[in-house]
Amino acid sequence: MVERPDIATIRAAADRIAGHVRATPLLGAAPLRARFGGAERLLLKLENLQATGSFKARGAMNVARSLDPAAVARGLITASGGNHGLGVAYAAASAGTPARIYLPTSTPEAKAAKLRDWGADVVVEGAVWDEANEAALAEAERSGMTYVHPFADPAVIAGQGTVALEALTARPDIDVLLVAVGGGGLISGSALAAKALKPGIRVIGIEAEGAPTLHASRAAGELVTLAEINTAAGTLAPRRSEPLNFGIVEDLVDDIVLVGDEEMRAAARLLWFELGIAVELSAAAPIAALMTGRVPLAAGEVPCAIVCGAGTDGIG
Repeated sequence: MVERPDIATIRAAADRIAGHVRATPLLGAAPLRARFGGAERLLLKLENLQATGSFKARGAMNVARSLDPAAVARGLITASGGNHGLGVAYAAASAGTPARIYLPTSTPEAKAAKLRDWGADVVVEGAVWDEANEAALAEAERSGMTYVHPFADPAVIAGQGTVALEALTARPDIDVLLVAVGGGGLISGSALAAKALKPGIRVIGIEAEGAPTLHASRAAGELVTLAEINTAAGTLAPRRSEPLNFGIVEDLVDDIVLVGDEEMRAAARLLWFELGIAVELSAAAPIAALMTGRVPLAAGEVPCAIVCGAGTDGIG
């Protein structure tokens, strides 16, 4: 059984990646107050300003700096909807080693081009992440490159947990943490950190209606594999999570709610027009959950939304 990270592991990850990733701003979102209740207290953790444009740089860098030199020298390989691949390419470039990234056909070409700019070898294979991942695992077996899982590696989870560690260290008064969910790496690390620092905090996951991977698994009481994916938010779209992530979510996440693509687009446009923040569709999911009332706030609660990635697909 794979051992879960804990707060000590997450603190060690923060020390390990310091100077290699950014401590991102925590922005008050008071200008949104007219749009939905509680917005005057809303905080935004701006991981869209992270190196490579998303929180994924944290987990990938923690893996790369945790590996033995021989494993790093063989090169890093993964499958990604784009953001994890960019994190791995960034970590590999920092370590002076090759990176090979498998992408599903749904990945925006802009992300593939950015990966190539970071020096990664890009392979497009499969309609969804799960199919690209099968190809990446097979290639890792053939080539001996070191595979980096996007969400079920404890070192990745610990790296992602540094987002919540930073937020709650800066603002211990945060009562509700809102986290977009794809495979479950960010919400796993965030929940581990947040509940260790403040046991009474509410941790809420937000998934796309067309990719309710963990929502469906929780309803079934076991991991399920979705029959299909139907969302434009490609970074929220694996058909299946993993036991490590599912166990953490079951134990520590208070609720998972669903939002539609158009609701995420409306939230992304709101962030752009009122705050000048350009995000990908998935990064607007927490705001969409608040705007639609799917995450009600009690009087005086201080919510914090992790704005997980930069982009323009939500505002075009």
